[in-house]
Amino acid sequence: MMQVELKDGERIDNLERNNYRIIQHPKGFCFGMDAVLLTGFVDGNTKGKVLDLGTGTGIIPILLEAKTQADHFTGLEIQDQSVDMAKRSIQLNNLENKIQIIKGDIKNAFSYFPLASFDIITSNPPYMINNSGYKNINEPKTIARHEILCNLEDVIKASSKLVKVGGKVYFVHRPNRLTEMMVLMKSYQLEPKRIRFVHPYHNKPANMVLIEGIRHGKSLVEVEKPLIVYEKEGTYTQEIYDIYGMTKGETYER
Repeated sequence: MMQVELKDGERIDNLERNNYRIIQHPKGFCFGMDAVLLTGFVDGNTKGKVLDLGTGTGIIPILLEAKTQADHFTGLEIQDQSVDMAKRSIQLNNLENKIQIIKGDIKNAFSYFPLASFDIITSNPPYMINNSGYKNINEPKTIARHEILCNLEDVIKASSKLVKVGGKVYFVHRPNRLTEMMVLMKSYQLEPKRIRFVHPYHNKPANMVLIEGIRHGKSLVEVEKPLIVYEKEGTYTQEIYDIYGMTKGETYER
């Protein structure tokens, strides 16, 4: 594995797949379970070209390279610090020939790439609407979590323009915005095809939703069985261990 420079405060985390690792900064925005679960929701037989919108430090392209048969991955990210860490993580894992990180704005995504040029598009967009509770709009965590630099419609519009007809899009979001998400998807000709709710425990309400859509797909949606995160406090369910690539009882190295 290639050696890369770490900057002040940065760390290297183990991704439990193909010995891949990722560079993160604890005071910036570190990836969460939602990104990992999204990579587990993507069809493992995926081939062709994949674009991740708002890629952050590159977690989704790196994990999808390990989990799918796709030929090439591109991550689009607007924050300089995240772009820099993502590029160094690609080098760290010797994936320069498979993954490209581009600095750019999701709202202008279709100016960076040819229209309808990707087979798959993924995104883990900001969940919180504009000014709901943020203090410093310039903080990386705030930008990643709040709709400051882009909103849900921006992500769905860009996905619709850049995915091929018949291509798939994958999103993870909050259940309380599912109606908005589905209305927007249909308005941009992205037909919802699979939905899966994620619950922290079997007796708790869902706190995440995974959704797959197909550009110009037929109107038929499947709601899959719930994904339960914890079997009991401190212990994941077997499916979560499988998605992370860990053995049961193993602690995730962060």
